[in-house]
Amino acid sequence: MLAVGSSQTPVKSFSLVITNVNIVDATTGKIVPHRLLAISGNTIKAVDDSKMAAKYKADRYVDGMGKYAMPGLWDMHVHFRGGDSLIGANKNLLPLFLANGITTVRECGGDMTPSVMAWGKQTAQGELPGPRIFTSGPKLDGGPRPAWAGTLEVETPDQISKALDSLQKLKVDFVKIYDSKISHDAYLEIIRQAKKRGMRVTGHMPFTVELKEAAALGMNGSEHLYYVFKACSAKEDSITALIRESEHSAHPIGLFGALPALYNTYDSSKAKQLFKYLAGKNFSITPTLFISKTLGEIKETDHSKDSMLAYIDPRVVATYQGRIRGAQRQSDEGTRFRKKYDALVTSLVPQLYAAGVNIVAGSDCGASNSFVYPGTSLHEEVKLLVASGLTPAQALKTATVNGPKFFGIGNFYGSLQAGKCSDLILLDSNPLQDINAIDRINGVMANGKWYTSSDLSALLSTVKNQH
Repeated sequence: MLAVGSSQTPVKSFSLVITNVNIVDATTGKIVPHRLLAISGNTIKAVDDSKMAAKYKADRYVDGMGKYAMPGLWDMHVHFRGGDSLIGANKNLLPLFLANGITTVRECGGDMTPSVMAWGKQTAQGELPGPRIFTSGPKLDGGPRPAWAGTLEVETPDQISKALDSLQKLKVDFVKIYDSKISHDAYLEIIRQAKKRGMRVTGHMPFTVELKEAAALGMNGSEHLYYVFKACSAKEDSITALIRESEHSAHPIGLFGALPALYNTYDSSKAKQLFKYLAGKNFSITPTLFISKTLGEIKETDHSKDSMLAYIDPRVVATYQGRIRGAQRQSDEGTRFRKKYDALVTSLVPQLYAAGVNIVAGSDCGASNSFVYPGTSLHEEVKLLVASGLTPAQALKTATVNGPKFFGIGNFYGSLQAGKCSDLILLDSNPLQDINAIDRINGVMANGKWYTSSDLSALLSTVKNQH
């Protein structure tokens, strides 16, 4: 392996050499100019000065023309779901990620696990155009009749043990817990048992549980901002007690029912202490700002002319109606409160980041999540992270460095260095100056294969013509 800056003649040729690129380093927030990347398969073998290009033999050369290279983007919250009849429609979403520079996704539970597992193997081997896939397999929740199809229903320690046995047999990458029916005790028991097995755990959280309880047991992360926001309330203990008391009554207090009380008792000093505690636990949070914004504005936004609809199977679009009907039932007062709430929780993001909490970018795209399109929604998420107060470099870090950090694989992913993964995107302009540059993709390297902008356009055309 050649060291950075080495002029030594390589012993063997490489599969690809990309010259004349400026490397975007999100960790330092700097640009490393005039670089050459020598790649073999899915690994960068050398990074050198472009002046040394003559020393590198390759099967293929790409002139980067002074464009900006950075690691491929990671979408840390996606779903493939909708039942057997939508397996093909979900598979056709894979190229949308790739065309938008997303080379890795974390699939957070659905109802087509065997297909998702198969796609993951095929994309990793370069046989199927799409991102590499980390998956939780089926979600864990209580019963009866949990919110999402394909969920494993658990309540007793024995049921939890058997469910975790099945997830380990599937060789899932992490455990995802949902909160529609899960009890306080079962939730914490899942974490206890999963941690004994060395399994990573993230998910939603029933409001009968306090975030610090879960973090203390070793939970690795939390999806969305509801649960960290609840823990910022000065009245968290008493509100949680009321929720527990109401749990089996005729009128249980749900997540959205509790939000106004939590909003009115938000305590910035408690929030600061909490964030420091979570950072000390190496805790990860996926804010999913874009889906909150999109769903919050459904009543007032006409999506009928969205260009991305052309790439989404009409049967997937039909699943959007559930969220739309829910938004239409919401009162004007409820809509106004939701916007106030979203503004406050969004302001927590830069505070969490500054405290050292591992913020990861995730879109929550998938069937049933209305108008949150695979690929483009992750771009919008990154832009909203910048709008929340992060710098472009920090926002890019949430989409390149922090995902691998969650999985403990930052030694291979997250930066363009010798010995690391060759997944990358080539941008026309500098995203550290203007985050909108992530929309202008000139090429993508994924799973050992180089896709030109023409290749990516052809992939999109294929998807568009499927329906």
